[in-house]
Amino acid sequence: MTVRFGNNRLGFYLAVFLLSGTVLGLAANFASIFLPGLHSNFIIFALIVPSATIFAFLLTLQWATPYTEAILMFLLGVFWLAMGAWSTDVIGPLQCDTLGGQKIPAKNGGQTNFQSYCYEMKVIQAFSWALFIMFVLALWILFQLVAQAERFGRYRIWNEPIRELPWFGEMPGYYNTNTQGGPMMGYPPSGYAAPGFPYGYPHPAPGHSLMIQPGVNGAPPTITQIPINTM
Repeated sequence: MTVRFGNNRLGFYLAVFLLSGTVLGLAANFASIFLPGLHSNFIIFALIVPSATIFAFLLTLQWATPYTEAILMFLLGVFWLAMGAWSTDVIGPLQCDTLGGQKIPAKNGGQTNFQSYCYEMKVIQAFSWALFIMFVLALWILFQLVAQAERFGRYRIWNEPIRELPWFGEMPGYYNTNTQGGPMMGYPPSGYAAPGFPYGYPHPAPGHSLMIQPGVNGAPPTITQIPINTM
């Protein structure tokens, strides 16, 4: 497992959970005030999008591949784009601080504070756009990391566990499998070098050690075999 990628992905997930949970809470508050007769289409959509986001992330938190993660981020990004655009259309350029004391209709013929409604809509609007931008950036980073792993020889990385992706400047991790006829547990899949050795380079010959020099500007490291008695 690549630790830096795993930690950064977990941090991204937590941020999405917090923002989505806030939007879901505000939408639930609107549902208690207005449904079923008022603003029903927007409120239902505002309940579905964060709920689907949280549910999907709970499913992919422990299991995912770069391929499934890319599809998920694209779809959720589209949903949050629609959410941001719809909330912008609903609240528009309205200045909430000028609405003190005003009321708007609520369900069952009641009324609710217009200023509070405005502030809550502004939060939904801001968080929706923020989540859309986060998904766009996360998708771009995912493509960059997959391309980096492919440069190291992991040509099937799209369908391997996402936790094997490296962070920038790191090498990919290795997925241990224990399936019938497949590689043994604790060894990398066939065609890949052992952990700690870049793909395409041999193990050290008997009586030799390896000198590893980091690559420049993302290039693979240079490995030289040196006889031990000359060191």
